[in-house]
Amino acid sequence: MILINLLPHREAKRQERKRAFISGLGLAAVLGVGVLAVWYGALQQMISVQQARNQYLSSEIKKLDEQIKDIATLQAEIDALKARQQAVEDLQTDRNVPVYLLDELVKQTPEGVYLTSIKQNANLVTIGGLSQTNERVSELLRNTAYNSTWLEKPELVEIKAASVQIGRDQRKVFDFTMRVSIKRPQAPAKSASGVKASAPSTAS
Repeated sequence: MILINLLPHREAKRQERKRAFISGLGLAAVLGVGVLAVWYGALQQMISVQQARNQYLSSEIKKLDEQIKDIATLQAEIDALKARQQAVEDLQTDRNVPVYLLDELVKQTPEGVYLTSIKQNANLVTIGGLSQTNERVSELLRNTAYNSTWLEKPELVEIKAASVQIGRDQRKVFDFTMRVSIKRPQAPAKSASGVKASAPSTAS
């Protein structure tokens, strides 16, 4: 006996394929949502880890800022102490400057030159004197310029002929005024302090 299917099999197959397609779409959507969920979770984890790192870095930066402030404060204190030490050394040197100045003038003044006045204003010294010749004044300028430890930058302000009474004689001399600067050499100050320091031990 031959059976004949009179049902619309083509329509049934079409419906079956449609259901399979919809099922595939649903499965793909579910898989896509799952993948997105996993990716979103991983991304949130990475963000939280990075935020934790940022917070750690921020806290360390704050600590470093505090340390830098402390270092800056210490540096300022060190600079202040150095300035005080330099001021004390300058005062000690200035106290001995007149002695060094007079000693240096005695060394550098040639024969035939007589100093009549010495005025000091800070590091500038104005010297007045009498000289037998112009050459002696030039020699004094050269000595203070090239041979002096404490004096520098000599400058002749004025020189003029004058007469002085020596006994019954009237002699012609040259009245001059010059300026010279005082410098601060380290060697004489150290040697002077060394002499002062060694003096008590010698006495003992």
